[in-house]
Amino acid sequence: QVQLVESGGGLVQPGGSLRLSCAASGSAFTVFDVGWYRQAPGKQRELVAAITPGYSTNYADSVKGRFTISRDNSKKTVYLYMNSLIPDDTAVYYCNTHPSLWPWGQGTQVTVSS
Repeated sequence: QVQLVESGGGLVQPGGSLRLSCAASGSAFTVFDVGWYRQAPGKQRELVAAITPGYSTNYADSVKGRFTISRDNSKKTVYLYMNSLIPDDTAVYYCNTHPSLWPWGQGTQVTVSS
């Protein structure tokens, strides 16, 4: 069974940057679209970025121009580079296929605050 492990979150000031990583077990990783999702307190989980096996990407309007998703299939890892962070980016960030097929991991907390 595929397991997902997210890391890289933390506390950052507005305008700061973070890089999140998602490591997946299992060889099936390379054939799926993979997305980064986030869930803020009291809100539904939402997709913020996705990447295809061929490296095409798409982004939610709220993060376009600030976040960049990438993947390294040899390492079975997907990254999310987050720049110009704002308080509304505060959430637990998760990765999964897009649409989500695998069990959710623990996520990684991102807090943007001065």
